[in-house]
Amino acid sequence: MHDVLPPESARWAALTETFATTFAALGYRMIATPVLETLAVFQRVGEGTDVVTKEMYEFEDRDGTMVALRPESTAGVARAFIQHHPATPWKVWYSSAHFRHERAQKGRTRQHHQLGIECFGVADPDLDVEIIVGLWDFLAALGLRRLRLLVNDIGTAAQRGAFVEALRARLGPLRGELDEEDQPKLDANTLRILDSKRPATRAALAAAELPELADFIDGEGHERFARVRAGLDAAGVPYEVTPALVRGLDYYNSTVFEIVSDAIDAAQSTVGGGGRYDGLIGSLGGPATPGFGFGAGIERMLLACDAEGVFPTPTTPPEVFIVSFGDGPAHRDAVRDLARSLHRGGVRVERAYDRRSGRAQMKAADRSGARYAVIVGDDELASETVTLRDLAGDAAQRSVPRSQLIDNPRMFLL
Repeated sequence: MHDVLPPESARWAALTETFATTFAALGYRMIATPVLETLAVFQRVGEGTDVVTKEMYEFEDRDGTMVALRPESTAGVARAFIQHHPATPWKVWYSSAHFRHERAQKGRTRQHHQLGIECFGVADPDLDVEIIVGLWDFLAALGLRRLRLLVNDIGTAAQRGAFVEALRARLGPLRGELDEEDQPKLDANTLRILDSKRPATRAALAAAELPELADFIDGEGHERFARVRAGLDAAGVPYEVTPALVRGLDYYNSTVFEIVSDAIDAAQSTVGGGGRYDGLIGSLGGPATPGFGFGAGIERMLLACDAEGVFPTPTTPPEVFIVSFGDGPAHRDAVRDLARSLHRGGVRVERAYDRRSGRAQMKAADRSGARYAVIVGDDELASETVTLRDLAGDAAQRSVPRSQLIDNPRMFLL
């Protein structure tokens, strides 16, 4: 786990603001769910997955309740939907910390952070397109260009069940050729073998003649996926139909997608992904409700930005730095009150503390990046003025009535 410190934290804030602005235009509003949920919330939707069986932080609460730190946000948002009965379509976005006890790697630590979208109550494939294109446009707004969109249709649960039986029959004799970590999935979560990144498994899959899920999906499913692809074409978003794409949690059906960056290592290249989960609300005990959403890792997105040299950390230096040449109570009061008044007037203000010398304060003003130093000395104090020194230009300075600077700072800070 890691800390996010200034100035990098300003970049995280800017990323979140860009995301919120992008999806607010599509009608999405922020949701914040608890970091702790009862264990059953995640067990119901992720049974048999590595996330639930190997990676989840779970423990007994003081009252004996089994709880878990959220490993992902969709299940918790679904629980909130069932609990609060909002009107549909329910469009929400989140910025959440997730916890998984997995092998730490670049761009994926045991506490990682995601921006995400969930929409409940819409079965229309045009919604799939709206959300996928929204994420693509958001990433493009960051300046990312080396991206690929991977899409697939994984059908209904019944269709996948028939496909899984055929897949097991083909992979059963090849069990020994799969990576040891993947071999148990042959019985418990067969589809997860298809998107394994482990070299031994990838080699075994490449050499095998595997059945294709598309052959088990009916005409209605193919028509639906064709509508999704047509929408992506109309939006001008390039994509690759990827039969091996199945996503990591059991609740997905029909459209699934990932956006990967070719600018970072393949093992950590997925910057966002999700899909449709029409059975999720029902699996948690709610009414049958269609849904679609995605999660996009903040750390991964910023790694991709670094690799492409885009979306730098924003800088917001102060506009003024107040300097006191004097240590008496009247000087200290004047600096304190001036800083407060300018700040209330919408000016970015910094000042020194602890009675530092005027020389040290001027050095601090230069380091701060402020455009102006506002100087309060004995003469200024007596005449109720300040000296405004241009730190970014030729160091020209002028005397300004203190009250006028407070009342109309923008008249002087140009």
